[in-house]
Amino acid sequence: MPSRTTDPGDSPTDGGARDGAGPASDGGDARDAGDTEQPIAEANGGSVERRDAVDRRPPGDGRTDGDRAGLGALVSGVRVGQFVSVGAVGATAETLLVAALTAGYGVVPQLAKAVGAEVSITLMFLLNDRWTFAEEGVDGSRSLLYRYGRSHVVRLGGLVVGFTVLTLLTDFTDVTLVVAGADFWPTVANGIGIVFGMVLNYVFESVFTWRVHR
Repeated sequence: MPSRTTDPGDSPTDGGARDGAGPASDGGDARDAGDTEQPIAEANGGSVERRDAVDRRPPGDGRTDGDRAGLGALVSGVRVGQFVSVGAVGATAETLLVAALTAGYGVVPQLAKAVGAEVSITLMFLLNDRWTFAEEGVDGSRSLLYRYGRSHVVRLGGLVVGFTVLTLLTDFTDVTLVVAGADFWPTVANGIGIVFGMVLNYVFESVFTWRVHR
């Protein structure tokens, strides 16, 4: 480490230490305060960093303390808008799959819902991780897989709501919506279930998947 520059006005009796004069009077090595901001370790002239422990939130990102923690992190208008937009993309993908499987191939609504939901969850996770919650969590493939797993667990609640609404509106009603000889009522019922599950998904994804309240 290069030697620190001593101001000509410093006195050797002020409790410090001049260059090459040995350790400071407190028995420890003199260190710059900025040293604590250096990488965890250095080897062969290069810094060694743990990619799975690098916080993705940049310092001074413009958010207030209220936006970063607690309810403020959940009611952020920008984030809610982004989440809803991603949800719309996922809902569209799921709806198209449900329509194709039920109306085109005669697949039972519940199975079509399961296939559509898995595709939708994966698509929404990738979009949310890189856009809605781009500054939350840490970088690294391991952390990405952990978030992906948590997202699946969290969205079980939304799926329960969606399946419940779908079942109630298809198995316990006599409603049909025939267009060009095909019944699209299961598609509409599935969309209603998606809307009911969206609020639950947003809260639990924010809190447990990306942990915006930290």
